[in-house]
Amino acid sequence: MMKKVMVIVPFPMGREDLARREAQMKAVRIGPGIAFEYRPVRVGPKNYSSQHDMALADFSILDAGLDAEAQGFDAICIDTMSDSGMSMLRSMLKIPVIAPGRHSMLVAQMLGEKFSILMMWDRWKMLYTKTLGELGMQHKCASMRSLGVTPDNKSLLSGKENEVFPLLLDAARACVEEDGADVLILGSTTMHEAHAWLSQRIGVPVINPGSLTYQLASIALDLSLTHSKTTWPAPLAPKHDMIRAIGAAGAAFLEETR
Repeated sequence: MMKKVMVIVPFPMGREDLARREAQMKAVRIGPGIAFEYRPVRVGPKNYSSQHDMALADFSILDAGLDAEAQGFDAICIDTMSDSGMSMLRSMLKIPVIAPGRHSMLVAQMLGEKFSILMMWDRWKMLYTKTLGELGMQHKCASMRSLGVTPDNKSLLSGKENEVFPLLLDAARACVEEDGADVLILGSTTMHEAHAWLSQRIGVPVINPGSLTYQLASIALDLSLTHSKTTWPAPLAPKHDMIRAIGAAGAAFLEETR
């Protein structure tokens, strides 16, 4: 029987922009019997650059995945290194919910002693600091280096390769040669277009976070594994209808203000 995985894209977007996210599948080889469906959220912040944005991000991804299990999906992948909405969805659902931030860091520990995170701009540092704290892995992070480039969550790196790729390589070399990193993590799924290019030019493993979640979702389904409901217990008084209503109102507001 075909397994279905919902990939939640953390911004509202149209078909053309969504296709750039779907291109992450080109980096992995997953056997038959599993299908991935990309779904953008219907509400959310313009970017993930402040605590204000993170509150909206958690809600938008909770809203997008709330009914995944009832709709016949067998797992969820969250397409943002912030891991927004992961804990909330794990509380509401029994199917595996895989997010790239924590899992990239944990896999990095399988591949080397210390890792560095390559990020587009300094405003993303709070995303990784939060996850490192939750995992107790601050001492395993050799560094976080920013390219100083404002990210575009829709066009991604398209058209900016000549600007961004050399900056990325310089930062990666500094992480390895100056900071002592054994493994590098791309700090956003929006950076996936640079993965193959960078991997060929740097002498350590480079983790592509979005593609990693697809493989982990496949493994979880193959082994019949999911998150512990002891860690992420179901709510005593779930408010599914209220969450849906807030999401619908937010989507209507965005449509009116376009």
